[in-house]
Amino acid sequence: MPENPDYTPPKVWIWDKASGGKFSNINRPVSGATKEQALPVGEHPLQLYSLATPNGVKVTIMLEELLELGKQGAEYDAYLINIGEGDQFGSDFVAINPNSKIPALLDRSTVPPTRVFESGAILIYLAEKFDAFYPRDLSARAECLSWLMWQMGSAPYLGGGFGHFYAYAPEKFEYPINRYAMEVKRQLDVLDRNLSTRRFLCGDDYTIADIATCPWYGALVLHNLYEAAEFLDVAAYTHVARWAREIEQRPAVQRGRRVNRTWGPEELRVPERHSAADFSRSAS
Repeated sequence: MPENPDYTPPKVWIWDKASGGKFSNINRPVSGATKEQALPVGEHPLQLYSLATPNGVKVTIMLEELLELGKQGAEYDAYLINIGEGDQFGSDFVAINPNSKIPALLDRSTVPPTRVFESGAILIYLAEKFDAFYPRDLSARAECLSWLMWQMGSAPYLGGGFGHFYAYAPEKFEYPINRYAMEVKRQLDVLDRNLSTRRFLCGDDYTIADIATCPWYGALVLHNLYEAAEFLDVAAYTHVARWAREIEQRPAVQRGRRVNRTWGPEELRVPERHSAADFSRSAS
């Protein structure tokens, strides 16, 4: 892989808008809205604005799991945020998530409405609101939160680190790819060792820690995320694969993975979700 021995970091970094690779148009060094853009609002108290990336799928899986339990208050409207078109920089979206990242949730059942951003925070909020997938015992809850925070801290090395430099960067450089590949394999080993003695991340019970982690690491071992399965030898992590397969067999997970999805087979796409009937219309 080519290196650039002539590069010396400048004394003051200046944003080069032409750099950044495949997703350069969604990244910038400042925050805030760039345009006035109203968000649609549906009939349910919970309004989700998202996209079916791993972080977005965490929340739609959680909502579908809650509905599977019979929690009717978890009915929701899911609207598509097209990050390629800059919808995350619209004024209404930024009012919910000043970080301009999907997913963002607005709960209109409270007065005033409650905004929740960051996927892990949304999972905790919904778990506490509906008393589900979140241990009540203090020690068990600490274990669950530890794994949830592990995922939130680890996935940026997988996506923004390894995924960017291996799959999306305009040039391939050996050092960052090796550095992030090593870290991703270390993370997979952490998961695999834990899951060698446990059915789910925290033990026998399926929790928000599993809901948060499977869309990232399950996709890596089962679905050739970043087309890196052979490069990372993901087949070696047999316990992660077993765990991910079991989770992906859950009906709520299968539904949640389809919400706000605009790519892949037509029957798997549910760009917007307002009721369970949307899944039948998509498959027909």
